[in-house]
Amino acid sequence: MNYYSLNKQAPNSTFKNAVVKGLAPDKGLYFPENITSLSPDFFKNIDNLSNTEIAFEAIKQFVSPEIPEDVLKTIVEETLSFDFPVVQLNDSISTLELFHGPTMAFKDVGARFMARCLGYFNKDNNNEVTVLVATSGDTGGAVANGFLGVKGVNVVILYPSGKVSDIQEKQLTTLGQNIKALEVNGTFDDCQAMVKTAFLDEELTNNMQLTSANSINVARWLPQLFYFMFAYKQLHKKHDNIVFSVPSGNFGNICAGMMAQQLGLPIKHFVASNNVNNVVTRYLQSQLYEPKPSIQTISNAMDVGAPSNFIRIQEIYKNKFDTLKTNLSSYSFTDDETKEAMLEMYNKYNYVADPHGAVGYLGSKAYLKENPNAHCVFLETAHPTKFIDVVEEVIKEKQSLPKQIQSVMGKEKESTVISTYNDLKRFLLN
Repeated sequence: MNYYSLNKQAPNSTFKNAVVKGLAPDKGLYFPENITSLSPDFFKNIDNLSNTEIAFEAIKQFVSPEIPEDVLKTIVEETLSFDFPVVQLNDSISTLELFHGPTMAFKDVGARFMARCLGYFNKDNNNEVTVLVATSGDTGGAVANGFLGVKGVNVVILYPSGKVSDIQEKQLTTLGQNIKALEVNGTFDDCQAMVKTAFLDEELTNNMQLTSANSINVARWLPQLFYFMFAYKQLHKKHDNIVFSVPSGNFGNICAGMMAQQLGLPIKHFVASNNVNNVVTRYLQSQLYEPKPSIQTISNAMDVGAPSNFIRIQEIYKNKFDTLKTNLSSYSFTDDETKEAMLEMYNKYNYVADPHGAVGYLGSKAYLKENPNAHCVFLETAHPTKFIDVVEEVIKEKQSLPKQIQSVMGKEKESTVISTYNDLKRFLLN
C-alpha cells in the first residue's frame, strides 16, 4: 500500500516511510491510495473469527507488503492482549469499553501497534528515531508505555501543565528509560503547534530523524478501526441499526471508525460528541470550518481547538459537505451537562463513566431523540479512575484504583518545564 499527502505537494510514500516520517515533506497527513472493501462473507461470518483474526484481515492491506504476514500476526496479537467488552445500559444505548489495556485508555491499541511497527522497521538500523508527541491526556501515557524500551527509539512527550489529570501525568512522567516528558506552560494546542513547528525546522530534521505518535501517524491512527469491528461482532445479531457516538478531540478515533465503514462494516451513522471545543459541531451547522483556541474542560483529552484528523474525514467524503452530513452528526455539551450525565448513568444503570464517556453518552441521547430506532454505542475511552477527583465529586462514591493505576502512583514525577518553541528546540538538539 502506498500513501499520498493530503496537501498533494509531495511524492507518494510507502507504509514504512509514512510511519518513520509521520508527516509528508509538504507537511500533509498521509492517506492510503486505495481502500479495498472486505468481502461481505467476512462480516457475515464475523462471529466465527477471533479479535486477532478480525484485526489482521482489516489492517493487512494497509501495511503490505512491507510487514510480512507472519510478523503482522505477531504484532496484532501483542497489540490486542486485552478485552473490548460492550456493556448494554438499556434497549437503545450500549457502551464499548476501551480502557482494559496497560494505561487504561483507548490509545493503547494505536500506540502498541505503532511501536511494534517502528520496532520492526528499526531492528537492523543503527540510527535513532525520536518520537515527538503532543498530548491532551491519554496519548502521552499510551505512547510512553507502548514505546518503553523499544530499540533505537527515543520518545519526547509534550503536555500542557496543569491541564491533564494527576494519574495521566504520572503515566507519562514516571517511566524513565527512553521516555522524556516536557511540561509546557500553555494549552494542548500550544503543544501541538510546537510539534508541528519542529517537523518544519530543517535545522532539527537535518540533525535527527523525527516522527510523530499522535494520530496524524498512519500506524497510530488506522488500528483504531479494530474496535468498531469488535463492537459490531458483539451487537449485530441483536441490533440492525448500529450508530457509534465517539467522544471527539483530534478526530482520529471517529475517522478510523469511518475507515472501518469504508472496508464494508455495516454501520449506519456516526456521532461526533464534543465538549465546548466544538469546531466540528459548528461546521456541520454552518459549513464554516473555524478552528479556535481550546478551552479547558473536565473532559481534557477533547480540549482541541484545531482537530488534525478532520482533513482525513473530509478526504473520505471527497470534500462533499452533503455526503459527510448524511453520515455524521455532532453535538456539543458543557461540563455541567457532562456531570449530570455521569450522575444519571450511575443512578439509573449503576455504571461509573469517565467525563469523556459521559459526553459520548450525551451524544447518543441527542441522536436517539431524532432517530429512536437506532442502537447507539458510545465509546468509553478511559477508565473512570483516571479522572478520580471529578468522578468521586459527582457520584459521591469512593473508587478503588486498578492495578495499572496503582503501579504509577507512588513513582516520582520527572519532567522538564518549557514555555517556547526555542526551549523545545534546545532540548532536542542537546
